[in-house]
Amino acid sequence: MSGKLRTAFSLLAMAVMVAACSSSGATAAPSGSSLKIGVVTDVGTITDKNFNQYSYEGAKAAGAALGATVNYVVPADASDYTKDIQGFVDQQYNIIVTVGFNLGDATIAAAKANPKIWFIAVDVAPCVDATGAPDDTFACKGDASTLLPQLIGIQFEEDQAGYLAGIVAAAVSKTGVIGQIGGINNNPAVVRYMQGFQLGAQSYKSSIQVKTAWFSTSDLTKAYGDPTWGQTFGAQFISQQGVDVLFPVAGGTGNAALDAACTAGIYAIGVDVDEYQSYPTADKCIVTSAEKHLSSAVQATITAIAGGTAKGGVSKFNAANDGIGYSPFHNTGITIPADVQGKLDAAVAAMKAGTLPTCPATCGTWSGQ
Repeated sequence: MSGKLRTAFSLLAMAVMVAACSSSGATAAPSGSSLKIGVVTDVGTITDKNFNQYSYEGAKAAGAALGATVNYVVPADASDYTKDIQGFVDQQYNIIVTVGFNLGDATIAAAKANPKIWFIAVDVAPCVDATGAPDDTFACKGDASTLLPQLIGIQFEEDQAGYLAGIVAAAVSKTGVIGQIGGINNNPAVVRYMQGFQLGAQSYKSSIQVKTAWFSTSDLTKAYGDPTWGQTFGAQFISQQGVDVLFPVAGGTGNAALDAACTAGIYAIGVDVDEYQSYPTADKCIVTSAEKHLSSAVQATITAIAGGTAKGGVSKFNAANDGIGYSPFHNTGITIPADVQGKLDAAVAAMKAGTLPTCPATCGTWSGQ
């Protein structure tokens, strides 16, 4: 999966949006030049136009506004997550930002071992057992906000971003049949994207058909990290279902399905970041992307910590705090119907007002609708 940089918030607005009060068990971070912020990205590069880059840019923006020191490390391998987090602990950094689901367990363990350091886990809902340790069974019987009061998991309302992408997909479809392929149907974030996409498409054209499939029901590698499978499965899905717009929500597997869409001569919708920027091989068919505004979310969270207004637990980002959105229509070769911008603007306004349902009652759980 892939995200994109948006205009930074003012310091006051950011401090307010993350939390209204401090956690009683939390320690305030130093302010000004004494504040040290470390970012541990996922494997890859710091200039990936994706999670690594935009999370780091959010930390840099916060650091610049606060006069803080900001540094990053890119792990050479997944086995380095714990070591690289510990490196910032050993250097007495006050705030450590970790990027993505893959670093979740290592971040939780570090937060438990270092209760006086603030940790920000990007795109992670901390799941802990009764002792505050990482819970790989996903029973999540412990209350992370209480047990780890200086760990903040940044999460996004993917259904809102998916809804906006669905409007665009329905608008550019010529056949009235569009498709979406998810990684695995038990991943709540993926499901929310797809549920929102379906509702958004139907809001634009009630007769639209939304075909749905999954790259796997159990194999995480096939679901999110197998480009060969993504290309093959994507091509088969397009051919068999007759869709003329495809929305893959499945990391590297999904990116290969974008390629399959281009090969088939149909349109595609990116996910998480502006994939026109992060995955240029599919630029000729990408219309827009459903986005998580990673930079804004990270900057807002750091600013709240520095301002003493942050609290542990999950911090939600959505349309109301500029946490989600859609990418610009970069591809001038794709005609966007004249009414689309107005529909998008109205949807965003209604989301901000809290009057637009973008997810069904089973939000985050796929029921096959």
